[in-house]
Amino acid sequence: MTANLWTAREIAQQPDVWRTLAASLAADKPRIDAFLAPLLAKEDLRIVLTGAGTSAFAGQILAPGLSRTLRRRIDAVATTDLVSNPREYLAEDVPTLLVSFARSGDSPESLAAVELAEEVLSGCHHLVLTCNPDGQLYRNTAGEHSLALLMPEGTNDRGFAMTSSVTSMMLAALTVLGANPDVTLLADVAADALPDLAKRARVLAEDGADRFVYLGSGPLTGLARESALKLLELTAGRVVSYFDSSLGFRHGPKSVLNPATVALVYLSNDPYTRRYDLDIARELRADLPEGQVITIGCRDDAEEETWSFPGLGHLPDATVAPVLLLAAQHVALATSRALGLDPDNPFPAHEVNRVVKGVTIHALDE
Repeated sequence: MTANLWTAREIAQQPDVWRTLAASLAADKPRIDAFLAPLLAKEDLRIVLTGAGTSAFAGQILAPGLSRTLRRRIDAVATTDLVSNPREYLAEDVPTLLVSFARSGDSPESLAAVELAEEVLSGCHHLVLTCNPDGQLYRNTAGEHSLALLMPEGTNDRGFAMTSSVTSMMLAALTVLGANPDVTLLADVAADALPDLAKRARVLAEDGADRFVYLGSGPLTGLARESALKLLELTAGRVVSYFDSSLGFRHGPKSVLNPATVALVYLSNDPYTRRYDLDIARELRADLPEGQVITIGCRDDAEEETWSFPGLGHLPDATVAPVLLLAAQHVALATSRALGLDPDNPFPAHEVNRVVKGVTIHALDE
């Protein structure tokens, strides 16, 4: 594979990868249920979704939706927070399931988070979702208190930014934790949408905007955060990107707007929440030039949605988030190319690395 093609390929492969994932999880269901069912039966079980960077944002997307669907406590805590402050984030010594999202499984914080949870908590189990069979985290996961699930081949993205890796891990978490997403439906809608998304993203990138804002509510706030990061990563910081919640944006962060800003607002499927998303979209359309506010959603209300994934409007926001993320991935890819960068390697001097380097993990009781 030549330069400048891995990221595009890894975005495009996602519907096929998701179908492969669904089949793999179905075949592995007896082993998965044997591990998870006794844990999920505990009323006082705390589930912590963890990871670094994009993997952390996966947890932020999923936690609110899983809490609502499963009616239990689920917290998203980044490994970068957990490692620096384990006694704060793991202050309650209750039965805990630590769900680790990790593309490579070699990030220092991913490995340290597991070790610290074992050190701080008296009853911790581990569910590892990873894309790399050779990663240290996958190889370390063994024993009755741990289960590692490997995502399909090809999801250990060769490109710099996480694309198929993160959506696969998100769908795996939704599936095994009991949200029961219709992965076939999601894959079919995504496959139909990808060609049009690529065209729309190219047109947007050709306008040359250098400031983007992503907004969303609840699970879609985490999606907005991941969307902003994709753009920042693939443009090597040459495009300013910002995220916030639909309601939070007015409280100061709206200062980031200028006449050249493009605002992308994710519209919730929840009728109540959606009103707040539409409110900020209307307000931004009064503030910004025509065409610079894009709404992205899954309902069949064409007049409300600039970019739409019809047929998914009945599903929870966390479930449709992997499909919505395709829009942000294409925007980042097209913008990177428009700037003349290599999306597969936007940092040729390695100022930022695919797997983080330079982290010193300190002993807890030094």
